[in-house]
Amino acid sequence: MAASSKGLIPETQTQNEDWTIVLPRRGKQRRNLPRIITPEEQQKPWCPTEIESDPHRVSKLLQRMQNCIKKTESSHFYQNFVNQIQSPDVLSCFYSILGSELKMQMVIYGIGSIELYEPPRLQLSLAILMKRKFSWIGDIEVFDPILSATEARVFEALGCSVLSVNEQGRRCAIKPTLFFMPHCEAELYNNLLQANWGAMLKRIVVFGNSFEMYHQHVSEFKSSTIVNTAKNVLAVRRFTNEFSIDIISDDYFAAFHDSVGYLEISRVLICLMKSL
Repeated sequence: MAASSKGLIPETQTQNEDWTIVLPRRGKQRRNLPRIITPEEQQKPWCPTEIESDPHRVSKLLQRMQNCIKKTESSHFYQNFVNQIQSPDVLSCFYSILGSELKMQMVIYGIGSIELYEPPRLQLSLAILMKRKFSWIGDIEVFDPILSATEARVFEALGCSVLSVNEQGRRCAIKPTLFFMPHCEAELYNNLLQANWGAMLKRIVVFGNSFEMYHQHVSEFKSSTIVNTAKNVLAVRRFTNEFSIDIISDDYFAAFHDSVGYLEISRVLICLMKSL
C-alpha cells in the first residue's frame, strides 16, 4: 500500500498532485476479469523499521498532536464540518448504514507520517475529534507502512490501534465501517471496493477523494491517470451518495483538499455506499 505522505513537501509549502487515468483497452475484456487475491497478498505481516520507539520523541510528538487536536477543535473548519455531518441528509445516511449496530468502526489507511508533516496531523486530529463528538463512531484502527515505532506509540496513546499486517486496503466490512482515507491512491480505493463488492458495499463509508471526479477525468480529459486495475472506482459511482466537505480555511486545505491539480477541485468527499 502506498503511503499517503508520498510526494508531500515540508510543512510551509503546499502541493497539488495530478492523477493520470489509464483506460482499459477495447477488445481486451478478458484482461479485466477480477484477479484472485491470495491470502498472502491480503495479509502481509508488518512492523516498523525502528527496533524500538524513542521516549523523548514520543513525548514531543504526543504534545504536538494534542496541540493540533485543540487547534482543530476550535477552528471554523471543524465547526462547519460538524454541522455538515449533523445535517439531516448526511446523518440519515450514516444511520441507515449503521442499521441495528450501535457503533461504526473507523479504519484509517495511508495517514502518512504525523511526525514529519502537518497534513497527517490535521487528518488524525479530525478523525479523533469525530470519535469524541459522535457516539456512533467506534474504535479506530490505523495503518501506513511508513509509520515509525515512535509514531505507533503516539497513535496508541491517543486511543488508536496500529495494525500489525498490511491489508493493502482489502478489509472486508463485516460490520459498518468508516474508511478514513484522504488523498490515498486510486489503487488503494479500488482494493477496498473490490474486497467489498456486492452486498457489503452498504456497510461502508469512505472519507476520501471523490469517485465522481475520477469518472470525470476519464470522460472529459481522456488522460492516463487511474491505473487499469481501478475499474471498481469508476463503476461504484452508481452506488454512492457523495457529500462534499467545505474547506473554509487555508490552514486545512493541504490536509483535506481533493488534489486534482489542473481541475482546481477543493473538497473532500464522504461517500456513503448503497448495495448493488
